[in-house]
Amino acid sequence: MKILVVADYESMSNAAAQIVQGQIARDPRSVLGLATGSTPLGVYKTLAEYHRQGLDFAELTTFNLDEYVGLAADHPQSYRHYMQENFFSKVNIRPENTHIPNGAAQDLQAECLRYEQLMAEAGGIDLQLLGIGSNGHIGFNEPGTAFGSQTQVVDLTESTIQDNARFFATPQDVPTQALSMGIKSIMQAKAIVLMASGANKADAVHAALRGPVTPHVPASVLQLHPFVTFVVDQAAAGRL
Repeated sequence: MKILVVADYESMSNAAAQIVQGQIARDPRSVLGLATGSTPLGVYKTLAEYHRQGLDFAELTTFNLDEYVGLAADHPQSYRHYMQENFFSKVNIRPENTHIPNGAAQDLQAECLRYEQLMAEAGGIDLQLLGIGSNGHIGFNEPGTAFGSQTQVVDLTESTIQDNARFFATPQDVPTQALSMGIKSIMQAKAIVLMASGANKADAVHAALRGPVTPHVPASVLQLHPFVTFVVDQAAAGRL
């Protein structure tokens, strides 16, 4: 495990983007696992700038961590829409190579199985980007999620709903379920980068890095991964 403490959000974004750039340079056909929310926005902005400078995304394949249940792909708060607006439309990645769980699928269990199969057929994820929730979740794997879990339907906790309410008109508009890669799915990535910024993430970062490995803090499982890098700004590292 590597712990990289940087000055601020911009430095965190640049450091994580450089790791992604290095992965693409080593293997232009890499499979990337991508995250959403406010944390990776700076990474996607920096990667788009790298593309303008010549970085080629044409041969990449991507798999996103999660999607809300009940939101169509064109819903303004869907993660498909987020990715299109903030990253996919800014680079030359092929749309058919970008994968996000279908939260509007008729059969959600079948969709979870389909997603796992797609990842397996792609050869697994080479580099997985993660954020961390204030309760220690990764993806939408809430505290108590089994470490052996794969892509599944998850019930969102009240704290996660409140954390995401800022993206919706009211907290009541936040979906209460999501499709998410499971803990096992995430841990099968060959390398992982977890990003954290802000004092509100300090407790979660401390629990993930310094606490016991327990399903009560899903991110703590990363202590068991052989190639994981925590990129955290000074505020998020405040309790380390």
